[in-house]
Amino acid sequence: MRTIVHRHLGKVVAGTAIAVAGTAVMIGITLPGSAGADDSDGKAGQTSQQAGRQQGQGAVAPGVVEQAPAEGDTGEGRDPLTEDETERVEKLALDQQLRRTGENVEGENGPQSIAVDLADPKPSELDDPDAPRRADVSFYDYKSDKLVTKTVNLDTGKVEATDTQQGVQPPLSRTENIEAAQLLIADPLGAGLKADFKDATDKELTTPDQLLLSSMVYRANPGTPAALADCGKHRCLTLFVKAKNGPWIDSRDLVIDLSARKVTKVG
Repeated sequence: MRTIVHRHLGKVVAGTAIAVAGTAVMIGITLPGSAGADDSDGKAGQTSQQAGRQQGQGAVAPGVVEQAPAEGDTGEGRDPLTEDETERVEKLALDQQLRRTGENVEGENGPQSIAVDLADPKPSELDDPDAPRRADVSFYDYKSDKLVTKTVNLDTGKVEATDTQQGVQPPLSRTENIEAAQLLIADPLGAGLKADFKDATDKELTTPDQLLLSSMVYRANPGTPAALADCGKHRCLTLFVKAKNGPWIDSRDLVIDLSARKVTKVG
């Protein structure tokens, strides 16, 4: 690998044999370990078919009633959610209205799935061994830039609470990291990242599949460029990029606004 010059927007941080701790010292921050990079997340909310289709002279077909998802394997008490429970509560939380009006990170119908977590018991249930298990299911609606969290009772299958917030930015999902990388690779400001990837691997960077990705939410603060003034309300991030079987590449001076689908250089 030839010497990396600083004309690139992204800088190769270290060789493949260097430990993550050593890499962090070289770039002055703590980088996520490769074991946690590109971590998988919950499945994205699926877009349902349109229930009513107009036919002939404006006639509307009868609505389709979906069956409740099967319960499958279940846990007990404060056991972590099983895979079956996770899939079930996500389907229960994603109602028809949210599917129809929401938008995911790729601009498709239905909000972006963020996380499914075991909910804390109510204060009155702390000492009750038979307290119901509940799950908090979080979606990000890119159409309204709002975080929607629904609490589902695993015993009854009912949505017991819905919380909608703007300006709340939880950690990004794997799907969002991939979309951010795709935007960066396609943007002119991604030229330095691609050049450094070429230097490090002798290959052209064309797809996020060639990278291990982690990210950090980016929020606007005093001195933030005007193009990023909405970050915090918008879903913005900086990516930590590692070539698969290669070094970390410094791309911290590039911010991706997923809501506006723009890349901006800072610093």
